[in-house]
Amino acid sequence: MPIRIIHTRLPGAMASALVLACGHAAFAQSAETDHHAATPPVRQPAKRSVPVVPVAPPAERITVTGSARGPATIRPAGQTTYSAERSSFANQVGQSVADMVVTVPGVSFVAGNGPRDVVVSVRGSGDRQSYGLKNIQVLEDGFPVTQPDGTARSDLIDPHAYDGVDVFQGPASTVYGNYAINGAINFRTRNGADIHGLELGSDFGSFGMFNNYVTLGVGGRAYDLMVFGSDVRGNGFIANSRYATSTENARLRVNVTDRDRLILKFINNVTDAFLPLRLSLEQYRLNPYQQGCAVAANAAAGCATVNLLVNGRYGATVARTPQQAGLGRFDRRTIVGLRWEHDFDSRTTWRNQFTYDQRHIDQPTSVASYVGPYNSYNVSTDVTNRARLGATNLTTFGGISFDDLDFGSQVYNVTPAGGATRGGLNGTSYGHQWNLGARFQEDWQFAPQWHAVIGLGGTYSDLGAIQNLYRYGPTGQSVTAITANRFFFNLAPEAALVYAPDRDWTLHARVGTAYATPTTSNLFVTPQGNYGNNTHLKSETSVGVDLGGEWHPFAGVDVQATGFYEFYRNELVSQSAGVNTVSAFTFNAPASEHRGVELGAEWTPLRRALPGGRIRLSYTYDNQVYTDYTEMMSGSGLSRAFDRSGKNIPGVVPNFLNARFLYDQPDGPLEGLGGYAEVTWRSDYWLDNANRLRAPAYQLVNLELHYDPPKRLGWVHRLHTYIEVQNLANQTYAAGATNIADVLLADGTQAGAAVLATRTGSIYAGSPRAVFGGVRVHF
Repeated sequence: MPIRIIHTRLPGAMASALVLACGHAAFAQSAETDHHAATPPVRQPAKRSVPVVPVAPPAERITVTGSARGPATIRPAGQTTYSAERSSFANQVGQSVADMVVTVPGVSFVAGNGPRDVVVSVRGSGDRQSYGLKNIQVLEDGFPVTQPDGTARSDLIDPHAYDGVDVFQGPASTVYGNYAINGAINFRTRNGADIHGLELGSDFGSFGMFNNYVTLGVGGRAYDLMVFGSDVRGNGFIANSRYATSTENARLRVNVTDRDRLILKFINNVTDAFLPLRLSLEQYRLNPYQQGCAVAANAAAGCATVNLLVNGRYGATVARTPQQAGLGRFDRRTIVGLRWEHDFDSRTTWRNQFTYDQRHIDQPTSVASYVGPYNSYNVSTDVTNRARLGATNLTTFGGISFDDLDFGSQVYNVTPAGGATRGGLNGTSYGHQWNLGARFQEDWQFAPQWHAVIGLGGTYSDLGAIQNLYRYGPTGQSVTAITANRFFFNLAPEAALVYAPDRDWTLHARVGTAYATPTTSNLFVTPQGNYGNNTHLKSETSVGVDLGGEWHPFAGVDVQATGFYEFYRNELVSQSAGVNTVSAFTFNAPASEHRGVELGAEWTPLRRALPGGRIRLSYTYDNQVYTDYTEMMSGSGLSRAFDRSGKNIPGVVPNFLNARFLYDQPDGPLEGLGGYAEVTWRSDYWLDNANRLRAPAYQLVNLELHYDPPKRLGWVHRLHTYIEVQNLANQTYAAGATNIADVLLADGTQAGAAVLATRTGSIYAGSPRAVFGGVRVHF
């Protein structure tokens, strides 16, 4: 059962420690408990918290948000943090990471490229991307799952394997290094001691979805083991979106001695998915699910097609639907990590960690097919000392990290022959990216009610790659080589102050900084969406101010609010040039600002009469604007400059609201019966730099009902069942829309919304009404 520990005295190395996971510092508590009885999940509100401090200053007192049955929440000192616990997502279908983070303030999401490739955004970090998790560092159990080029994907995540997720918000490069421009996310898998046995489960429902999964868990004082595996398949609700995904996840902790611990981590994921094309807004309005589009010649209005070279090399093209072309993804990701923790004494801990991460892609997603391995290595070491400075507590952290990505990829033209048949070689890219970083942080509780944090981090990044571009014609082929050798050095200081006047109030203020370098893939795509020279890109940097508080006015009410204002320089923004191009392109906006508010609240309105009823609210307002950016546009033999200062940055969802009305029967004949009604609202948002075309808003209503039999019913209590209805009103909505480029007309003016609505490569529709059910049994 999730709890909040306000004052806890732990002996020696069991006290709070500042962790560097893949070179990232964070508070963690190393205490382990021994459990010998399984307990079914208890639905409780997801914990949302900012760093708090003890009201009195005795030695080795810590503040932790965590679980009474597992390790504490990993958190960087002084940073705005929100969490969602297993109780908020364990009783539903849990198809993707979106089900885990929907209740977290400051977090939004849109559809990516594939069944579980959800683009998760922290304060808009990934809103301008078409896939993956960008501009944030992502970890799992403290091990990095973001590669050195800033790429992380949510395909790896089956929510059934997890105990919770912690979201660290705002500029965070002091702690997390390169690409932590908007923060970090740490996913926590379940503890073996909590599972204490074997769980078998199945989810099934609309569009042929079927997920079989198994979880094994055992644990004691000297060890803890969790092993999870799942296989999910479905037909999808858009034409050409059938998929099959398998995931294996394991974590083993062994206490080798009283002072030494080893933690082994393993993740493997295979995604085999057919992929539809993204639509223009006009196509989406006509045919959102791309029905009747199997054959281009007979395609109904609103179908998306791609123009493929007839001979696979040059010359004439022919239109093909995704089904005819065989578009899709076959990707494999394998991560293996090992961490050794050693306590020199009761106050000093040394941690060493190594992670190997291989991402292998085979992606015929449009006119081109991308093939290649991306192998990365991450090593880090750090020391944490918890000392006394007079009558006050001082925690000092220092660490270094190194990560390296070595890749070699090929891009082939897709031919009209079907089955994603490869034609001529379009291009090759070989190179590396490595980051060498150092972190230092002081955390000082200088008075009973005051807590101060200062820190400094820096990273030296080296990007080197060569791209060979192949061009074909009647007389033969030519090869053009483009070389990129870029070096970046970035520093990120931070300072935070936390004030806790009493147990009902916690106030915090923070100034954080962050940076993100371009990736090698950004350097080789031109504004026309074709392969070429874009090697002039600079690092983006930001400075952000957070002001927030947590308030418990009386029993049954918890409120947390944070306001943020962030100043960006050379912000890296991506947008699509259309379906019949190889990729989105990236540019630097010289200056921009992000400002907004995050609000989380939970209320038990009738604590005595209806103790099982609760209301949970999560709201994010995110306003991002260019303050200095002039865009050059070309077309019809003309070139013109347009000032975008004051324009909203496209792709950013300004309003995201989730409200849940929950009830769980705590006793009586219906004990264990519960459910919720959920409303999710996302406002419309701009899709282009000129702010002429918007993606439409949506409002969704979801219902869930579950039953966890009480222990008094004997073996029946080991059975969990649920049923869920998503999109109850069967609304047609845009689940994801990537940015599009503006168009310059022949008279030198910019095209209006009517023309931009025909620009392809942007929109994926969301699911129509869907019904799911599931059962889980514990042995």
